[in-house]
Amino acid sequence: MNGLLKNNFYAMRSNGKVFSILMVLLGIFAVAMDNDVQTLIDGYMLLGMIGFSLCALTTPYKENVGKWSKYKLTTPVKRSQIVSSYYISQLLWLLVGMIFAGVGVSLSIALHGYPFDRNTDLLMLFVVGISISLFMGAIFFPLFYLCGEERSEVFLVISGLCGFGIVLGLSTLINILFPHMTTFQIILGAGSILPSRCSPSFSPIR
Repeated sequence: MNGLLKNNFYAMRSNGKVFSILMVLLGIFAVAMDNDVQTLIDGYMLLGMIGFSLCALTTPYKENVGKWSKYKLTTPVKRSQIVSSYYISQLLWLLVGMIFAGVGVSLSIALHGYPFDRNTDLLMLFVVGISISLFMGAIFFPLFYLCGEERSEVFLVISGLCGFGIVLGLSTLINILFPHMTTFQIILGAGSILPSRCSPSFSPIR
């Protein structure tokens, strides 16, 4: 598994560097701006978490273009292990995105004060970013392996839209069912949105 994770890291490294530079530049701009434009820091946080996860989803496509994916199947590893390594790699890059988001919002709060209306708003932003990222991975990898690697670009778009749609739908449903929620209920609702089964152990490819 360590070898698979290292291989995924090297495949993602160039995209990760470029996106990291972009996040640093956008972070400087977002932190420098006043918190009156709250959507700016909101967008920055979501971009970091979702963007790094999306870049991680391109790893199997890059390997397929370079014929490396076919070579891996000749090594003593199962396809389920390969897919699990992709899930784990996505989680690691999601963690990188969360660090960027956390540093950005922390600096913004330190300079301009707390910009959110409720104490739980910051938590919900992280929950939304994490949930969309995990749903994207849970949808993309099965499509990639079961429906054809040559359609990976379309699957990326589909997984992204589905991730947004699922989280938006769940959030809307919770707000309709529980219009006046306490802080504790909001935290419980956030936990219900997180996809508990979108983990490396939940691999549809055996």
